[in-house]
Amino acid sequence: NAGAEDQSRDSLREEALRLGRALAVLMPDEPEVAGLLALMLLNESRMVARLTDGDIVLLRDQDRTSWNRNQIDEGHSIVRACIRRNRPGPYQLQAAIQAVHCGAASFDDTDWDQIVVLYDHLMSFLPTSVVALNRAIAVGERDGPRQGLDAIEVIAADLAGYHLMHAARGSMLRQLGQNEQARLAFEEAYRLAVFESDRRFLETQIRDLAESRR
Repeated sequence: NAGAEDQSRDSLREEALRLGRALAVLMPDEPEVAGLLALMLLNESRMVARLTDGDIVLLRDQDRTSWNRNQIDEGHSIVRACIRRNRPGPYQLQAAIQAVHCGAASFDDTDWDQIVVLYDHLMSFLPTSVVALNRAIAVGERDGPRQGLDAIEVIAADLAGYHLMHAARGSMLRQLGQNEQARLAFEEAYRLAVFESDRRFLETQIRDLAESRR
């Protein structure tokens, strides 16, 4: 039952936020605890806009008026307090990245240069292929799809089983007009995807590419 699953996920997120707040009270001098709470708040603030009738809505297409401004304001306040402490860590940096996204009036107004800088800093704490992928996506938004694709190719072998890497490649290849390669990338992402919402989104990308060939 999809409705029951959604309610269960909502309850889990509410409980995670409650525990995060409790931990922040118990450990007021630990900036990474504050960073984790800010990260959860900023992620939660956009949750309602991420799905429409069970279908994924990309960040660029989300209705920003539906974002929870109280959670965004609280998250921003915590991030600013973390910056003043000057004891950065991975949770704080991830929260700062989300704060930049949440602070943009529109997708086109996003400060991608600041986001890339924050990912560079995050890589020094958390040098994983997934972080490198997210940085590559930000590079693609800042510098263009060719540069983003070049950054993805460096880590593509490490993420061969990760559907989001193939989806990101597909999106950039499509922007470059390489529709056949984009279709293959989306098909591989579809093969690897687990969640039905991801599979429906990827199916739409594949269908759109097929229709553009007609």
